[in-house]
Amino acid sequence: MYDGDVLAGNWRRPGKGKIPQVPAEADLVVEDADSGFCGAVVACDKEAVTLEDRFGRRRLFPLAPAAFLLDGRAVTLVRPAPAASSGPRRSASGSVAVEGLRARVARESRIYVEGVHDAALVERIWGHDLRVEGVVVEYLEGVDDLPAIVAEFEPGAGRRLGVLVDHLVPGSKESRIAARIASPHVLVAGHPYVDVWQAVKPAVLGIPAWPEVPRGVPWKEGVIAALGWRVEPAEAWRRILGAVSTYADLEPELLGRVEELIDFVTEVP
Repeated sequence: MYDGDVLAGNWRRPGKGKIPQVPAEADLVVEDADSGFCGAVVACDKEAVTLEDRFGRRRLFPLAPAAFLLDGRAVTLVRPAPAASSGPRRSASGSVAVEGLRARVARESRIYVEGVHDAALVERIWGHDLRVEGVVVEYLEGVDDLPAIVAEFEPGAGRRLGVLVDHLVPGSKESRIAARIASPHVLVAGHPYVDVWQAVKPAVLGIPAWPEVPRGVPWKEGVIAALGWRVEPAEAWRRILGAVSTYADLEPELLGRVEELIDFVTEVP
């Protein structure tokens, strides 16, 4: 498959027309042609594939032409066609998917989350469920004004409000603000992470753990620097979100709280 000495720096992949396309089926073992990383396919979307090596390390690679080697030969990985199943199809949250879904008319009840990243992650995993239930998710710019926001919402019977809060741990600013909400029609639930990025399991991104960021350093920028990612936060988030495909990619501390909020706002008083 090589022309001349590959160590001489003049190696070129064959032309695109000669490269077979191979569906990135689960457990298919391939090698990234550029980095040499070899692993089995564990996830694939329309833009990228996630490989896991024999040590359990995961890395995300774009679905570029001729980017992988299969049994030593260059191939182009493509997203596999949806598999036919005799059983019920499952949504990303693990619930039974409703076929031919038409979104229900929105309830008066709402779920509020802190930021656009939180909202995107909730949509990625629970979007189907929320449309089935007619629940709208809106995002806030932090929780400093939460008591005023709750008052403006005017919660009541049949008009419940669920709020997902980052870093809701004893002694935190967020916990003190949440303690000021006393309405039985409002549920404030939270996860322990400084930022919702941390709710994505590190292995999904091929890293051993989320880095510790020193006090005084903006958290997202500190994480990007520690990981050696030469990207802006928006691009880093696209990389993180792109690696998430099912509830199994998220930490249980987030999963449980979102499910709790959905149950709360859909419960019949």
